[in-house]
Amino acid sequence: MSAQPLGGPHYLTAGFKMIMRPGLRMFVLLPLSINIAVFFGLIYFAVQRFNGWVAQLMPSLPNWLSFLDYLLWPLFVALVLLMIFFTFTTIANLIASPFNSFLAEKVEIVARGEDHFPPFSWAELLAMVPRTMAREMRKLGYFLPRALGLLILSLIPGVNIIAAPLWVVFNIWMMAVQYIDYPADNNKVSWTVMLEWLRSKRWLSLGFGGITYLALMVPLFNLIAMPAAIAGATLLWVDHRKVDHPLAQL
Repeated sequence: MSAQPLGGPHYLTAGFKMIMRPGLRMFVLLPLSINIAVFFGLIYFAVQRFNGWVAQLMPSLPNWLSFLDYLLWPLFVALVLLMIFFTFTTIANLIASPFNSFLAEKVEIVARGEDHFPPFSWAELLAMVPRTMAREMRKLGYFLPRALGLLILSLIPGVNIIAAPLWVVFNIWMMAVQYIDYPADNNKVSWTVMLEWLRSKRWLSLGFGGITYLALMVPLFNLIAMPAAIAGATLLWVDHRKVDHPLAQL
């Protein structure tokens, strides 16, 4: 159990290696193209409004505490960056969810040694759209109430100082939820069972979520990190479901 947090980062590295395989490159290009379009669109929008968002979130301090502005400003810049980051990943994952699930399915086929060059099929991809979009809505239903609670916390003077670290912890957890759910859903594992499985491997999940979170925070690098996270999460799922259910046909 103590070694589990160290196993999480390993899977992101393995995911990068996996998506470089010739048989999977076509499945990577589709979600990558969508991520690029969403990323540059959101960056343009955020640059126009960044200073205003920071000013709105910063608490109003009395004159005798004005020196704290210099200490609090970096904290609230970080908070706005976190919110922009999660908005990007949420929108990109929602739009690209069928492609992400398609990639996870093909990575699992390769990881299990069933086929090193799985075929690409538009019909198969389109058939996944209703299921994958419904699952993304379920993720949003999980994410939005918790994010709203953190946002409200961010607007309460004094109390909002703890909002940034809570956002970090929540984002790390959501990284694990977001990406490990793709192979779980492909294997028809329910949302509730998937969450229970993640909680039973909390440190492994947080280790993977943490390194994925850091990778996705790096501009431009995050574009290739997202499909790598899908592949890494799928490899993690295959390895640890095999241990949990050695006789199961997943």
